[in-house]
Amino acid sequence: MVTTQPMSEISEPLTLDLEPGTVPPLVAVRRWAARALSDLGEDHLVAVQLVATEILTNAHEHAGGAGQLRLWRERDPCRIRVEVDDPSPRRPELRRPDPASPRGRGLAMVAKLTGDWGSRRRGDGGKTVWAAIDCTSYPWGRCP
Repeated sequence: MVTTQPMSEISEPLTLDLEPGTVPPLVAVRRWAARALSDLGEDHLVAVQLVATEILTNAHEHAGGAGQLRLWRERDPCRIRVEVDDPSPRRPELRRPDPASPRGRGLAMVAKLTGDWGSRRRGDGGKTVWAAIDCTSYPWGRCP
């Protein structure tokens, strides 16, 4: 399911600027997210890290690289929205992965972990891909 949530319900973003056209520093991104969201439940944090790195990897491989990663936080219920800007106008496509290929499962994982993801065009011709991870959607430990 792809929906849109008004930004007024969400806190100010945590922002990480990236170097477009370069390989995204995925380990550094996971560490940054862990520090920035250290009070999340462990399962929720791991889901956020996985979603962020998958969207960044897609931006690198299919859209010319990522310019910025943002994490928006809603406290009640505990929900994190991951956003990645890239220069491509092409919308991401959820495809059925080829069982013989080790690739092609990133957006499928994002869709399973979130159920709420999509993209929107930006004024500069690029797009923002976003996904929201809600800790009440799974039997995870509640966030403090």
